[in-house]
Amino acid sequence: MTIDMHDLLNSIIMSLDRTEHIKPEELPNIELYMDQVTTFMEQRLKTASRNPEDDKIMTKTMINNYVKNHLMPPPDKKKYSREHMLLLIFIYYFKGFMSIGDIQTLMEPLTGQYFGEDKKFKLEDIYREVFSMEKEEIDILKKDVIKKFRKAESTFETAPEEGQEFLKMFSFICLLCFDVYLKKMMIEKMIDNIAELKSQKGTEKEEKEKRRQKK
Repeated sequence: MTIDMHDLLNSIIMSLDRTEHIKPEELPNIELYMDQVTTFMEQRLKTASRNPEDDKIMTKTMINNYVKNHLMPPPDKKKYSREHMLLLIFIYYFKGFMSIGDIQTLMEPLTGQYFGEDKKFKLEDIYREVFSMEKEEIDILKKDVIKKFRKAESTFETAPEEGQEFLKMFSFICLLCFDVYLKKMMIEKMIDNIAELKSQKGTEKEEKEKRRQKK
């Protein structure tokens, strides 16, 4: 097996450079039916897929399940708004490493407080703020990837020569996986905290109602 690690690194860095999000102004200014939503998502997010020709970015069944599991509000007369589209973009990125239950816990405060044209602070404002950090974070990530690559290159120097290239790549993958594992653990901890706060508020509300009924 021959692996050119430097070509691999260059390919990874180039893919990071090509990363870009859907800007709010690129969203249609009209409400869309289901078929139009899935077509738009397929066209705009397919390049981020591992297998663009085969992977389904977002299907009708997926979207119906998101609504059913309260990840987003239901459409109005079968039409999806720009805010629905923003939520679907968030969900698309989250679903690769978060459970439906965790996404629901995370999205509920967003939809409850910021979904709707009558809101003073809108979902689009949140979307813009979050994705404004994209370029800086990609630059930081590229430096971290290069650092991990160099560290991996220095491993397995005493291993049999015929297997060194694979073992160095394995080491590189392990370093990246360890980073993902720790970040996923931190995300789950924060989501558990959100769920716990919600439960506490629910309990306090019930106790308050019981006291009110006793008066």
